[in-house]
Amino acid sequence: MTMELVFIPSPGIGHLRSTVELAKKIVNGAERLSITFIIIPQSSRVSTNDSSQVSSLFTPSQDRLRYETISVLEHKNPYPFPVPPQVFIEHQKPQVRDTVAKILVHSQPLLVGFVVDMFCISMMDVANEFGVPTYLAYTSNATFLAITLHIQKMYDEKKYDTTELDESVNELEFPCLTRPYPVACLPRLFLSKRWIPFFLAQARSFRKMKGILVNTVADMEPHALKFLLSPDGDLPRVYPIGPVLHLENGCENESEVLRWLDKQPERSVVFLCFGSLGGFSEEQAREIAVALDRSGHRFLWSLRRASSNVLTEGLGDYTNLEEVLPEGFLDRTLDRGKVIGWAPQVAVLAKPAIGGFVTHCGWNSVLESLWFGVPMVTWPLYSEQKVNALEMVEELGLAVEIRRFIKGDLFEGEMEIVTAGELERAIRSVMEEDSDVRNRVKEMAGKCHVALMDGGSSKTALRKFIQDVIDNAVV
Repeated sequence: MTMELVFIPSPGIGHLRSTVELAKKIVNGAERLSITFIIIPQSSRVSTNDSSQVSSLFTPSQDRLRYETISVLEHKNPYPFPVPPQVFIEHQKPQVRDTVAKILVHSQPLLVGFVVDMFCISMMDVANEFGVPTYLAYTSNATFLAITLHIQKMYDEKKYDTTELDESVNELEFPCLTRPYPVACLPRLFLSKRWIPFFLAQARSFRKMKGILVNTVADMEPHALKFLLSPDGDLPRVYPIGPVLHLENGCENESEVLRWLDKQPERSVVFLCFGSLGGFSEEQAREIAVALDRSGHRFLWSLRRASSNVLTEGLGDYTNLEEVLPEGFLDRTLDRGKVIGWAPQVAVLAKPAIGGFVTHCGWNSVLESLWFGVPMVTWPLYSEQKVNALEMVEELGLAVEIRRFIKGDLFEGEMEIVTAGELERAIRSVMEEDSDVRNRVKEMAGKCHVALMDGGSSKTALRKFIQDVIDNAVV
């Protein structure tokens, strides 16, 4: 009898891509397992483009990897702010329950568990109804997971509340780090009375999981994993199975941008790209342009226009760059740089011409940069990215910082302006040949590749997860 896992990723193509890659590794490693994804659209108005992006990740040849898209239930928003993703997901439990029931009636597999995204933990209730365990697919890193769990524990034990810290408290001790963490670098979500209840509830549910798959490498976060894997703790089993990356480029190989990169010398181009939500004001765009102009380095800059509400409106492109950027900038840099809109990030990072990466420090971007051996300049914009940036710079020495603390959060209002001088200094530093940072990144890239080979730490952890799923199955 076929054993069936149900995967429930968060809405949005970003989380889905890496989760599908994880699922492919699982079915390739276990002939007895098949996987069905329950796709939850971001709203009831699903665009043709969204549907085609999802379908492109699944091919008919993958007969043990399928997906079902539900029709989402819309509810009136009771909050004076956008509905938290956890709440939106919880409203979809009836639809998910019905879809899973139909799968079981149709093909009659043995359901052996749910694998849910970090924002879909309420689906544990549905898994419990079917009498199967729930596993967490944690798409960020071990350090942020450990910090989240520690802050929740401190709050529940009434030792401290990060939203009410005394002004004299400048640092916090986290057992997953080798040094004190500056309070000024805490992500906004831990300081906001609006959002902290949702993340505390999330962390409490993490502790109830049967196991947690973390997109990291044992050699990259040994201190955090030692904390998470401690036999004296009360945490589920943790499986460090990364890096899980979506590296397929498709038709992007034919783009003019990539052909331009093929003509540039090795490690000569600095790449600036800030994810699907990273847009900038005209003032900030001008500061970046001045930094690139003064640095003298070749560059590829993915510039998107800031939105007043990025979650509801998304990003756009500037229609006339000459009106936004400093006078003469495009002419002066014509032979050594390109300013573009959306960029095929993975395909760009894979090019030998790329020598440095100015990034918002989303975890997928960090892993992609390390995979291709490209040192980073950290420019965190929202969510857990301040933790990622501090880890890359101070814990691991794999990146250069613009400034230790950049005030603001993209989701909570305007970001503090980064000056041309600060960015120019960081670019010059990251592009330095044979620097300590560049050499450490090259070494870490090697460890990431080895981890996924036979006998590597991540491949071994994934095999252990598969065996545990099979052993936990109720026959």
